[in-house]
Amino acid sequence: MFFDYFSIKYIDSYQKRNYHLSLIREIPPTAGWPLTIKSLITSLFKSHPPGLLEDDFKRYLGAPQAKLTYSGTSAFYIILESLKKLSNKKTVVIPAFICPLMPLAIKKAGLNIKVCDTNAHNFDFNKNKLENICASNNDILAILAVHLGGLAIDFSALKETAQKCKAFIIEDCAQSLGSQYYGAKTGALGEFAFFSLCRGKGLTIYEGGIAATNLPEYADILNDTAKEIMQPDFLSESLKIAELFAYSVFYQPNLFWFAFRLPQLFWQLRNNPVKAMGEYFETDFPIHQVSAFREYIGHINFPRLEDKIKAQRKKVGIYLEGLKNISGVHPIVELERTRASYPYLTLIFQDAKKRNSTLNLFRNSGLGISQVYLQAITDYAYLKNIIPDTQCPNSRKLSEKTITLSTSDFLKESDLKNIIKKLTKLLE
Repeated sequence: MFFDYFSIKYIDSYQKRNYHLSLIREIPPTAGWPLTIKSLITSLFKSHPPGLLEDDFKRYLGAPQAKLTYSGTSAFYIILESLKKLSNKKTVVIPAFICPLMPLAIKKAGLNIKVCDTNAHNFDFNKNKLENICASNNDILAILAVHLGGLAIDFSALKETAQKCKAFIIEDCAQSLGSQYYGAKTGALGEFAFFSLCRGKGLTIYEGGIAATNLPEYADILNDTAKEIMQPDFLSESLKIAELFAYSVFYQPNLFWFAFRLPQLFWQLRNNPVKAMGEYFETDFPIHQVSAFREYIGHINFPRLEDKIKAQRKKVGIYLEGLKNISGVHPIVELERTRASYPYLTLIFQDAKKRNSTLNLFRNSGLGISQVYLQAITDYAYLKNIIPDTQCPNSRKLSEKTITLSTSDFLKESDLKNIIKKLTKLLE
C-alpha cells in the first residue's frame, strides 16, 4: 500500500480538529467473525455431512429441534408458520425498536402486528404498556422477545405477562448468540427462538439462520414446516457460496471500506438514509435450503464462540472504564445475573444534538462508530401500510440519541483509546 490514511482538515461548530478520513482502513461496526479464504478452499474438498450445524445448536441450547434456514428472517417466518398450526390467534407483539425485516416476516405469514414501546433506558419492552396490550387483546399469538445488542432482556417479567394472555414467546437471538439470562442461554428461554448467521453477526455463513424450539412437543411441527417451506435453489445457493468467498476477502480493515462504506456514501449522496443504513427490505425475502458446504463452514467455526465473546466483553470493559466519568452519556449494559455477548456497545446521549455531532465526528473515521437502527419501527415510510400507527416516544428517542461502539476483532487497543479520547473531548 502507498498509504494507510488520507488526512483532511475538518471544521465543525465546536472547534477545529485534525480529522482522519480513512480510505483504506475501515473497522466493521459489529463483531463479525473473519474467515480466511484458505479455510474455505480447504473445506471445499472435505466431506460435508448434513445436519452438523443443526446438531451444534441442539447441543448448545439443549433443544430437541434446530433447523438451518436461509436467514434469521426466514427462520422467524418458519416459526410463525408453525405457530399457525398450533393456534387460531393472529396477532404478534413486537418492540418498537427492531429490525424492519421482522414486521415483513409477520406480514408474509398473514398475521397482524401490534407494536409496543420500549423503555427509555434500554431495549426491553415497557412493562406497563406490554401488560396493557395483552390485557386488552385476546388475539395475541406470540410476543417477540428481542435480545438486541447481545443484551438479554428481563425474561421473567415477559414470561409472566405472556402466560396471562396465553401467548407464545419467540426469542429473537439474531444478535445474542452466547448471551445468558440467569445462567440459561438466550434461545433456550421461550418456546421458540431464532438466530442469524448473517455477515457481521458473529458466527456467519454469509447469510443464514437457525429456527429452534425448546419443547419436544413442537419439534416435529417445526421440522415439518421447514421441510414444506424450504426448497432447493441451486443458482441462489451458488451465489451465496461465491459471496461467502468474497466475504473472506473483503471482511478485513484494508478492504471493508469498499464493501461497506462506499455503498453507504452512494445512498447518502442520493439522500436516502434508510438504504444507506441497509434498512430497506422487500417482503419477498428468500427462504431456500442452505448447502451442506455452508453448513459445514458454520460447524467448524462454532467452537470459536466463547473466545470471541470473551474478547468482545474485554473491549466493552475498556470502553466502560474509559467513559465512566463522562457526563451526558450512559451505556446500555447487561442486567444483573445476565451475560451479554456485546457485538457492540450502545451509548445513550442526553442531548440528541450531541449525539449527531458525535456521529458526524466519527462518520469517516473508520473506527466502526455507528447506530443501531435509524428510526423507531413506526417511522419507516415504506412500512406505513403494515405497521399500525402507535405512539412510541421511548423508541424514537433511542433512535435519535444512541450510537454504537464496535467490539470488532480488528480494533486495536490504540483504537479504543482514540475513541474514548474523542468522546471525552466532545462531551467535556
